[in-house]
Amino acid sequence: MELLVTTDWLANELGASDLRIVDATKFMADTGRNPQAEYEAGHIPGAVFMDLGELADSNSDFENMLPPAEKFASRMQSLGLGDGSRIVLYDDSPLKSAARAWWMLTIFGAHEVAILDGGIAKWKAEERPLETGKEALRHRHFTVWKDEKDIRDKAAMLANLHSKDEQVVDARPADRFSGEADEPREGMGKGHIPGSSNIPHSNFFNADGTWKSADEIKALFNDAGVDLSKPIVSTCGSGMTAAVVSFAATLAGADKVALYDGSWSEWGADSDTPKETA
Repeated sequence: MELLVTTDWLANELGASDLRIVDATKFMADTGRNPQAEYEAGHIPGAVFMDLGELADSNSDFENMLPPAEKFASRMQSLGLGDGSRIVLYDDSPLKSAARAWWMLTIFGAHEVAILDGGIAKWKAEERPLETGKEALRHRHFTVWKDEKDIRDKAAMLANLHSKDEQVVDARPADRFSGEADEPREGMGKGHIPGSSNIPHSNFFNADGTWKSADEIKALFNDAGVDLSKPIVSTCGSGMTAAVVSFAATLAGADKVALYDGSWSEWGADSDTPKETA
């Protein structure tokens, strides 16, 4: 299964015994939209709803931090996502939150995970079938596992300021990266991690919500001065849209891509961390 699958492909695969479809929509709190209610109002047949807001470390002071492996595996089992499943993710969010679900699943050991190109918006535009309500869930075994090699914490990011072993790519909008705009979370400093590059996550998508081609994505990284053959760390406001950068880099052929899970929620809240504005 490819990393990115089309609506035609998914329509042909509906009903396959090993296929699991997941709505991973998440919105910012101030939008007034309820992702679970929207899922129940109409979703791709067979899809289950993954609550990314709940699927986080409840003991952390920072939003969206990865949950413990045991919690993640338990939630996947309850959704019917098991070892050996082919998992296709979609969303209907400006955050492109399916990318965060993709990153989490790969960190926690899922082997075949894809994103639906264009999400449910494209599926609906093509007048494909929808179901309402909730799906009947069947528990399946999901092995407890966590691979931390592609996760970065604040200590690693501070060390990288000196070693410069990894290129840092920030997915926030340009005005937040430069420090011209205020952060949406209280208590945050302005600007960005020194030496980082900026590619707003929305740049990776066409006007219809589909992903740009691999060549177009490579050009975006190149224009930002990022070498895809060298290690990359993605970051953003809270680790959500950073996963878009990680997915895009992987689509474009990069094989050393990590994510700073605390992102600006952690870095910007610490008065001692260095910050650049420009």
